[in-house]
This record gives sequence, structure tokens and C-alpha cells, in this order.
Amino acid sequence: MNHEDEIKNNSEVTIKADTTDKVEMKTKNKNDLKEQEQEVKIDNIGDQDKNKNGLDEKWPEPIVRVQSLAESNLTTFPDSYIKPPSQRPQTTTVNYQPEPDAINIPVVDLDSLFSGNEDDKERVSEACREFGFFQVINHGVKPELMDAAREAWRMFFNLPIEAKEVYSNSPKTYEGYGSRLGVEKGAILDWNDYYFLHFLPLFLKDLNKWPSLPSNIRELMDEYGEELVKLGERLMKVLSSNLGLKEEQLQEAFGGEDVGACMRVNYYPKCPRPELALGLSPHSDPGGITILLPDDQVVGLQVRHGDTWITVNPLPHAFIIISNSIYKSSEHRVIVNSQKERVSLAFFYNPKSDIPIQPMQQLVSSSNPPLYPPMTFDQYRLFIRTQGPRGKSYVESHVSPRYTSENVPFS
Repeated sequence: MNHEDEIKNNSEVTIKADTTDKVEMKTKNKNDLKEQEQEVKIDNIGDQDKNKNGLDEKWPEPIVRVQSLAESNLTTFPDSYIKPPSQRPQTTTVNYQPEPDAINIPVVDLDSLFSGNEDDKERVSEACREFGFFQVINHGVKPELMDAAREAWRMFFNLPIEAKEVYSNSPKTYEGYGSRLGVEKGAILDWNDYYFLHFLPLFLKDLNKWPSLPSNIRELMDEYGEELVKLGERLMKVLSSNLGLKEEQLQEAFGGEDVGACMRVNYYPKCPRPELALGLSPHSDPGGITILLPDDQVVGLQVRHGDTWITVNPLPHAFIIISNSIYKSSEHRVIVNSQKERVSLAFFYNPKSDIPIQPMQQLVSSSNPPLYPPMTFDQYRLFIRTQGPRGKSYVESHVSPRYTSENVPFS
């Protein structure tokens, strides 16, 4: 009998709702008959009214905050977070030290690139084709702002649970404090809590939905958002030019000044069984460009490269750029740590929500027709909000049967 089976046989975890705003979590170990109880506040479970997109107003099950689980000294690991054997990480990390010859995603100096360095321009093209990821340094965002933003969110997640529950989210808008993605009942969940907020378009930006503690977080996030929108615009020029298009063409295709911008702050608590769980399941981001500020003290992001998962070694004060639908859209996931928490900020620079997403006419021909049918960004991202992260299954389900990843250069 392996250790996991032994745990399952010797222990039970039961989670039941006893009121509309609390859940009782009881852990019982059959060997020592000790019981552990904890009340964890959850989103109010009411009638499952749906909005116009078909998303429920409430989550299908009581929401248990992962941070509360992590801090409760569990004697067993809940089944709802145990991934199937094929999805579990092969290795776990505590104090990660990359091997001298380990593969890492390319690093691009934006100052050098915008000064006309052709090597950096080619490095971006190769990175997008080979990985769908690269790191940028000398990007124009102040290191002090990056550090302050990350630290403010670390302080938020370490507030008392009652202060955070004020901002609990729902499937309807996704905005606010959350602990799951997808509305499938009985789904295997990821070991993370998060906070999601909007920057653009401006009519979606509601500071009242941003946390008020710590006291400087709204001001910090406002400045951070402005700086990352500027960085997104610069990166769009690079990617557009590298595709052989005019610098402004991709930006115009995204909606010009009417782009979307939002952010998900990820909090990965310590995990007692990191070999069984994932902080974030394999997925490819639905938007245009993701600008990720990782935790440069604790690794966790992994990128699929062929049949291998590469652990990304982040550089201090570098952003990790995920090119998503431009060039190569790569799967990535997050592993968790038994001794260290981890915080990352994923900023999404997206197309205008109602613009049909389709290839530039200059990039298609009779021998290389569009790989996917046109759809709006709203239609596309609805999948991950309802189904949760599921690799590239949604993307691949729309591929024309005449084409496969082997004969299409950018899939």
C-alpha cells in the first residue's frame, strides 16, 4: 500500500455547509481518533440565478479558502485537491537551484531591442516560436514599483479572513477574491487563492471592488496598471514588426485604444502534499499577451516544452511574457511548495471583448488558411471561466480537421 492510499484509508475529510455563509470542515484520523474542526467563511450559497452569459450567480459548491486549509494543520490532504497520477508534478521544489545546463526561457533586453539590436529582435521571434515565453529586462517599469505591488498583495492575503471575504467573487463577474476557476461540480481544484480586477476598458474599472487594505494598495495598483498597459503597447509593436506587419497593426487589430486589461493575483499557500497537487492546472491563457510578475524568491511556474515541463528560473525584476495566441500558445502550470508561500501577478493585455479574433489577412493564403473560425474574445474566455483550466483542449477543439500542429507554424 502506498502512502497516499494509507492516508485515504486512515483519514477522512468532510466538508459540509451548516449556514449560508459558513462551512464546517472536519478532519478525522481513524488511528488516533483526533478530530480537527475549523469554520471557514464562504460565498453565500443561494439560488443559482444565471446571467446573460449562462454563468451562475453563485458557485456550485461551498467555497473553502485554500489558505485556511493550509493554516489548519491538516492531518490529511483533501481528495478535492488530489490530481490524477498523470497530472501530478514529477518533482517538487523547496529550495530550487537550477542545474548549470538547465533549459530556461530566453531573456530579452528591451532597451537594447528598441535601440535597434537585431539580435534581440530575432531572440524574441525564436522565443515566441519555440517557447511562447520569454523574460524581459530593462522594460521601463521601476523595480521599486514591482516590489511594492507584490508585497502589497502578500499583505492582503495575510489579512484576517473576514477582511478578505468582503470582496468574495462569483462566477458571474469573476472579479474579486476567489478560490476556484470553473463551475463544474465535483471538479478537482487547484491549490491557490486569487484576486481578479479590471483596468480597461475604464467602464469596468471599479475601485470599490479593489481591496482597501493595505492602505496604499489601490494607489499602487492604479500606477502599476498604467505602467503595464504602456509595456503591453511596446510589446505589441515588437511582435507586430516581427511578424512582418506594420508596428501598429496588431494594436489596431486588438481595438486600438479600446483594448482590455485585467489582472489576476495568485496566492499559493504552503502545501503539505505538493507531490499530489498543483497550484494551477495546465492551461494556455485566453488573451493576447500576459505580463507576469513572478515571485523571484520561490519558483513555481513551469512551461511545457515538447514532452517536458521546464521550471522557469525568474530573474530579479524581470517580467515573464507569455505570447498566447500570437506565435506559439504554450501550456503552463504552477507547482506548489511545502515550506514556502508564493505570490505572482499576472497582467492580461487583451483584445477588445467584442472584436472577432482572426488572423491578419497578410498572414493567410490558400496554402495556409486560417486555423480557427473567428470568435470574439468574450466567447473564447467564457470556456475557461466555466470549465476551468484544461490544457489546450478548447483551442484544439476548434482546429480545422485539415490541419494539425505538425503543419501549421503558429498553433
